[in-house]
Amino acid sequence: MTDDETVTAESAAPERIEVARQMPGSPASVFAVLCDPQGHVAIDSAGMLMSADGDAVRAVGDTFVVHMDREALNDFPLGLYDVTVEIVAFEQDREIAWRIRGQIKPPIDHVYGYRIEPGADGGSIVTSYYDWSDIDQVWRDAGIFPVISEGALRATLGILDRTVRRGYVRP
Repeated sequence: MTDDETVTAESAAPERIEVARQMPGSPASVFAVLCDPQGHVAIDSAGMLMSADGDAVRAVGDTFVVHMDREALNDFPLGLYDVTVEIVAFEQDREIAWRIRGQIKPPIDHVYGYRIEPGADGGSIVTSYYDWSDIDQVWRDAGIFPVISEGALRATLGILDRTVRRGYVRP
């Protein structure tokens, strides 16, 4: 796979976006960033993740808190708020995915995740995905999905690549 090859919203399921990128970082080095709450803040292209509290995740069911600023998207006047990231898929150095738990009821239940495959020369092919196929009907009727665009997923992959290349060190 080359840097330019992706699975787009047009070719994927209509309620899921996937983008992929080849990176020189090993699957383990990429996965380490994605397991660290501070890593999520470091690679966020939307500018909503301000800081995080919690330990690196190691299994399905693990959680951490992210302090958010929705004003970065300028779509809803939510201001500053906290969410809990709940890990729903975890396969060491291969896949990690999570749902967001917050104050909003019913829970939205959209999923963000990454799949990592070995790539050329010890690198990785990293696929970022965003899936809203299981959202509550209340949110489906609101017509607000996708909240994050394919471009934002692609930008986050670029930041992840840069972060791993520089040798990510937890702040």
